[in-house]
Amino acid sequence: MRTLDYVGLTLVSIGALNWGLIVFFNFDLVSTLFNGGLAFVGSIIFAVVGLAGLYSLSLYGRMDYTEKIHQMHGAKR
Repeated sequence: MRTLDYVGLTLVSIGALNWGLIVFFNFDLVSTLFNGGLAFVGSIIFAVVGLAGLYSLSLYGRMDYTEKIHQMHGAKR
């Protein structure tokens, strides 16, 4: 996997954990960390996590392609 894939999946995981904290404990970690004078940083983090979510959708197409490549190489052996 490419570095951007790892970064994207990490950001998506952070977003998922934050949503889980919100639902189960009514606690927004990102807003808590960047509240007050740094509220704009929290907004930037939410935006970047959202963009990472959109980027991670491309993994579905690449997983299918990778699976086909592995099947082709396995059939030649």
